[in-house]
Amino acid sequence: MVVRYKVCIDCSDPHLLARFWAQALDYVVEDHSPLIDSLLAEGAPIRDHLVEVDGRLAWRTAAGIRDPEHPVNAETGVGQGGRILFQTVPEPKQGKNRLHLDLHVGADRVDAEAERLCGLGATRLGEGHEEGGSRWIVLADPEGNEFCVA
Repeated sequence: MVVRYKVCIDCSDPHLLARFWAQALDYVVEDHSPLIDSLLAEGAPIRDHLVEVDGRLAWRTAAGIRDPEHPVNAETGVGQGGRILFQTVPEPKQGKNRLHLDLHVGADRVDAEAERLCGLGATRLGEGHEEGGSRWIVLADPEGNEFCVA
């Protein structure tokens, strides 16, 4: 049996990181407003958990992005395939990531992609090489989470 999963990233500003990573991966930011609207219509006490983002109600402490080629649940806005959830935590990032994303764009596009991502708010941290000629650039997202472009 296949196990479905999502990648969760702790952060201080989930909406900032959702926008960055949606652009980085060519994903879309999930729209949870249909679920939020239905909960509000039912009288659920959730107002303190909401914030307005890009003209619609969103969860204050969480934002998701999804692969636009996979199905989405129309009632919740949650993607049913490749998905990353950004969730607010009280403590700041400390130390090196134990898990990171590698964005595989091809050897001929590494420099251009790293430059594009820096234009979106990433920071260039360094470069790596392996025997055999493979090369990657290490970047950090707007909150300092490391990732590689190869």
